[in-house]
Amino acid sequence: MTYVMPPEWAPHQRTWMAWPSPNPTFADEAGLARARTAWASVARAVRRHEPVTVVVGPGQLDGARELLGDAIELVERELDDAWMRDIGPTFVKDTGTGELAAVDWTFNGWGAQDWARWEHDAKVARHVADLAGVPVHSSQMVNEGGGIHVDGEGTVLLTETVQLDPDRNQGWTRERAEAEIHTRLGTTKAIWLPRGLTGDYGEFGTRGHVDIVAAFAAPGVVLVHTQHDPAHPDFEVSREIAGVLRGQTDAKGRPLEIVEVPAPTVLTDPEDGGWVDYSYINHYLCNDGVVLCGFDDPRDEEAAGIFRRLFPARTVTLVDARTIFAAGGGIHCITQQQPR
Repeated sequence: MTYVMPPEWAPHQRTWMAWPSPNPTFADEAGLARARTAWASVARAVRRHEPVTVVVGPGQLDGARELLGDAIELVERELDDAWMRDIGPTFVKDTGTGELAAVDWTFNGWGAQDWARWEHDAKVARHVADLAGVPVHSSQMVNEGGGIHVDGEGTVLLTETVQLDPDRNQGWTRERAEAEIHTRLGTTKAIWLPRGLTGDYGEFGTRGHVDIVAAFAAPGVVLVHTQHDPAHPDFEVSREIAGVLRGQTDAKGRPLEIVEVPAPTVLTDPEDGGWVDYSYINHYLCNDGVVLCGFDDPRDEEAAGIFRRLFPARTVTLVDARTIFAAGGGIHCITQQQPR
């Protein structure tokens, strides 16, 4: 049997999410309440297009139901954090029968970061696979769903500071990492980016997830985060990444078409003064819809226009993602698609 990860724009059966629980990411009750409101806004936006199941920690069902409403399915399992893209399974499909399976990557808290807890989150992929009724393919590679992006035709985007991170996969060569990725995802060509955005290397960062800097919009078409202000360190980072991608072909031999998506105008966090990694690349494609990160920024509508042109048959919905980014991720990071 040959298994392939379908692209995100392929039809979905449902979306999986995880409900924020008390943990170091949400340091106080007020922060946790804001996070739950933000997560609920994303879940309700996705639910307009497809079913949504939210994994909720023990004893938290009533509060989740109050914010999520009755249209969203809730299931109770132990959780540490709330980033379903990373702790959930990567669904793949048998090319012969169409049957699904779930890749269970090894999860160690984004490289065993000192604030992270993952005793329960390391088991979430299997919980979701069991709930979905699909077999599990276990991988020894430490990897997260936010660290990969596929075109569905053999190409995968990776980042050197994620899959080759010594705190994730100590001693792994690029060749070994590629071989494992190709085996699990059914890809044949990996395009390696040198790093992620600057803010992603902060306290709650992932050390360079690709899904905040570059993402396929169609076979041969890659969306790339573009920081136009030279005052921000991502000015050089985004130029470097775009340059790497412009010199590439995909698994089918096609030169990549690069679509630059301008960063929001805000450069720094008003609370701590640190560089923000606000990015429209961290969007989520659901059935007939695009749920797009919003930042109450003049560039929000410009980004929405780019996505409307790329996905004319889909409804583009902006959802305020600033609270999610403050915790270390975006809309793509808290969602995980189950293909139809």
